Amino acid sequence: MTGQIRIGEGYDVHRLVPGRPLVLGGVHFPYSLGLAGHSDADVLLHAICDALLGAAALGDIGAHFPDDSEVYRNISSLKLLNQIGLILEGSGWRPVNVDSTLVLEAPRISDQVFQMRRNIARELKLDVMAVSVKATTSEGLGFIGTGEGIAARAVAQIMGL
Repeated sequence: MTGQIRIGEGYDVHRLVPGRPLVLGGVHFPYSLGLAGHSDADVLLHAICDALLGAAALGDIGAHFPDDSEVYRNISSLKLLNQIGLILEGSGWRPVNVDSTLVLEAPRISDQVFQMRRNIARELKLDVMAVSVKATTSEGLGFIGTGEGIAARAVAQIMGL
């Protein structure tokens, strides 16, 4: 595997609900709604975790952190991302870069994008320039457009140690 390059893709979606904090890329956003989920429901980090695990053919986030385990209730997805980095390393892989996209109508995230990139880079031991976070809307269409949820997509490249 030494020097071998692989690419993985991840996707996640969560419903917006009252009474939950909104956490995206490890950043708390002041917003009237948050994402429903067992952990902190950070849809961006979940998509990145799945992209990394997929690249290494190591399953998905649910296989490693089951949503019926109390150990992971309300856990920060930054901790899960860090653990994914360790799982990859233990399997002979290291992340090379991550490209991700949030799909949401609100809130605006542009002021916090660099902090999200720093959070992801720190947990994966990457340079911040190897991490991309972008955002787009769904132009008012579908469950995202009506403000019912947020989705994220990610692509990750890994290299064999």
